[in-house]
Amino acid sequence: MESKILEGTTTIGLVCSDGIVFTTDKRASWGGFIASKSARKSFNINDCVGATVAGSVGDAEALMRLIHAEAKLYEMNNNEKMNTEAVSVLMANILQGNKIFPYLVQLMIGGFVKGDAKLYTLDPIGGLIEEKLASTGSGSPMAYGVLDLEYREDRTVEENIPVALRAIRSALSRDSHTGDGVDLVTITKDGYRAYSQDETKARYDSAVASK
Repeated sequence: MESKILEGTTTIGLVCSDGIVFTTDKRASWGGFIASKSARKSFNINDCVGATVAGSVGDAEALMRLIHAEAKLYEMNNNEKMNTEAVSVLMANILQGNKIFPYLVQLMIGGFVKGDAKLYTLDPIGGLIEEKLASTGSGSPMAYGVLDLEYREDRTVEENIPVALRAIRSALSRDSHTGDGVDLVTITKDGYRAYSQDETKARYDSAVASK
């Protein structure tokens, strides 16, 4: 049954010239059963670093609470925020330390710190890889088809938002475990921004109409 928990969802992360774009669907599934239509899959770790999670809801929320607390503690002790690499390495160590009873998740951690955009993917036992674009979950094969065709690292966040939204549309159209709407997050010099549902829908409709 655990493998089926890991199958359902789509998350996308893109490195841009001036920040990071994250987009996710909102469906949580248990095999063929839709358990929730409003699942949260993107998380704010601090003002300049965020994460997306595919997998077990309980494991995802526990990990995000833990890393958020660690980031707050680091900031209090050092008077500066944890950067993207530090958050990612800490998370990898946490996952590796629990590999006997692993967290059933696939993670992306991305951030924009001191003008440098970075994106990392992590597997359930702490494998850590830096990427320029990434997608996790059962809809990722469909999303990658669009991303490989349209994504460019030298584009801005504003230019790459439509690419991310068209990629997740492909997953929404073809993957039964992906659905029930889209969440959109950006991380730029202005910080972490989670778009409202109205803003996201307007941008999604515009992105789809433009192709």
